[in-house]
Amino acid sequence: MIRIALLDDHPIVISGISKMLEQYEDIIVERTFLTAKDLLHDLDVLEIDVLILDIQMPEMSGDELTQKIAKKQASFKIIVLTNFDSPFYLENMLRFGVNGYLLKSSPEKDIIRAIHAVHAGKQYIGADLEEKLKQVTDFKKRMLKSKLNLTDRENQILQLIADGYTTQEIAGKLFLSYHTIENYRDNILIKLDVKNTAALVKKSVMLGLVR
Repeated sequence: MIRIALLDDHPIVISGISKMLEQYEDIIVERTFLTAKDLLHDLDVLEIDVLILDIQMPEMSGDELTQKIAKKQASFKIIVLTNFDSPFYLENMLRFGVNGYLLKSSPEKDIIRAIHAVHAGKQYIGADLEEKLKQVTDFKKRMLKSKLNLTDRENQILQLIADGYTTQEIAGKLFLSYHTIENYRDNILIKLDVKNTAALVKKSVMLGLVR
């Protein structure tokens, strides 16, 4: 049984979601809250598996609330169900520990899928938001590459290094000399402020510079 708590400042929304979830034998709505303050007051004794919340609350922002929940090290998963479709905000909420993000216009089946997915330890983003998030991520990667001032050739060599190719193998693939590839590699190390190849690959993956 998946135990649910709902947080929304509109009683009609709480009622509608509750009635929808009543149809499913493996889901039970244990608690409902109209304010973030009430939720935080009961947080230490709240025995649930998934919290479904709106982030547009009058007395507290969604990111502030999720950070407060994170500080308490709550064990339950969090799904945001909102009308707010900004991909930049979605990205922030995921960074703050949210496990699922859906629009209130999402079909019932998507909400149920999200509940089961996050309960199983997976992340769930509504299909209508995934492409927007990808566009933001790609844009940030382009901005980061521009800031680091990596050339097209350096980006190409960086990807090959991350793919596990040796300097000699890269030289052969690109029809360049061993020493030329070494010079490119040294320049990339300097631009990313790392000392060796292992650190270079690790940082490149972390920054999303390589696939």
